[in-house]
Amino acid sequence: MKRSTKIVLALVVLLIVARLLLPYIVLRYLNKMLADMGSYTGHVEDVNIALIRGAYQIEDLRIRKIDGKIKEPFLYIPKTDLSVEWESLFKGSLVGEVECYQPELNFSFSDSEQASQTGEELDWTKLVKDLLPIQINRFAVYGGKVDLLNLFEATKTNLSLEKVAVDIRNIRNVEDKQSRLPSPVTASGDVPGWGGTMKFQAGMNLLKVFPDFNYNLSFNNLQLVKLNDLAREYGNVDFEKGTVSVISEMAMYDGKFVGYFKPLTKDMKIFKFKEPGEKRTVGRFFTELLAEGGQAILKNHKLDQVATRIPIQGTVENTETEVWPIIIGVLRNAYVKAFTAEFDNTVTFKDAVQNLKQDYKEKRAEKKAERKERREARKEERQQKREARKEARKKEKDR
Repeated sequence: MKRSTKIVLALVVLLIVARLLLPYIVLRYLNKMLADMGSYTGHVEDVNIALIRGAYQIEDLRIRKIDGKIKEPFLYIPKTDLSVEWESLFKGSLVGEVECYQPELNFSFSDSEQASQTGEELDWTKLVKDLLPIQINRFAVYGGKVDLLNLFEATKTNLSLEKVAVDIRNIRNVEDKQSRLPSPVTASGDVPGWGGTMKFQAGMNLLKVFPDFNYNLSFNNLQLVKLNDLAREYGNVDFEKGTVSVISEMAMYDGKFVGYFKPLTKDMKIFKFKEPGEKRTVGRFFTELLAEGGQAILKNHKLDQVATRIPIQGTVENTETEVWPIIIGVLRNAYVKAFTAEFDNTVTFKDAVQNLKQDYKEKRAEKKAERKERREARKEERQQKREARKEARKKEKDR
């Protein structure tokens, strides 16, 4: 056998052995990396390598809180596919994409450290970099589930999202480099505990500390009776029937945002003279009676709808809204023109930019006024000193 043939055969055998050992090497590396994440720990059951595709799959990834009281892991992903994004590679950018299949996220909110599980202690950016050591340009979720336990701790109210689908593209701005919002984001899901559905669509710039965005968000046809724990706690009423939808548009630029929320109720009924098996207090009886009378006056009878539009603006540190636009919105829906469960298309990214520019102009005007005030104060101080010196010289002459 020729020497060159032996070398080729040896290389082939070496590659086969390396290919067979590679999954175990990667699995060991991942479990070692996941074992120590501060107050959380993780484990991977298996790894599959696809060299030709430039990808590998992680099976049964679990991340749980150490010494926590929550039985469910904080994160469970039956299958994760991490690969090179070939479309971007052909354009000269080495970036990757991550696809998660049927992941489950279990949040728990509590004042107790052991009963709390939010993942805020984890450095998720580092975790993703360790899993795929090239920059991520696309992230997708298929058939996900999110549980928010004790979202409102006073009532122990939970919220779940199921059949969650998420698609985030162009995270690293490989395409549309001139666009201010280069990353399209879509998300949807069902809200089984409350009924209804959720839809989200946005353009974003994810390369900033506070991402710029322009989003549309809707929660449609949530069942009011499913919200009775909250209604009793915060409004001293409960609902007999009806649905509520919430429509929102918002844009943010450099931490300054502007937008609105538009809640709309349909077929809402609050008051009954007698409820089966009720233990209703006298206070709640009259509160519900007044609420029913108020909604009868303020609802649009043609559509059997109570609605308003809540404008909102501010910064990530401070949010502002006013009461009068909300009241005017309720009256407008009832007596002028009914709101619709659709986006108004009145909020654009330019509004957030303009809002920031206006804020900048106002701050500049304030600084200008402050400088003028300081100059006037210094001028007054110098004048007083001159007067004092004149008075001193006059007294000297008089001597």
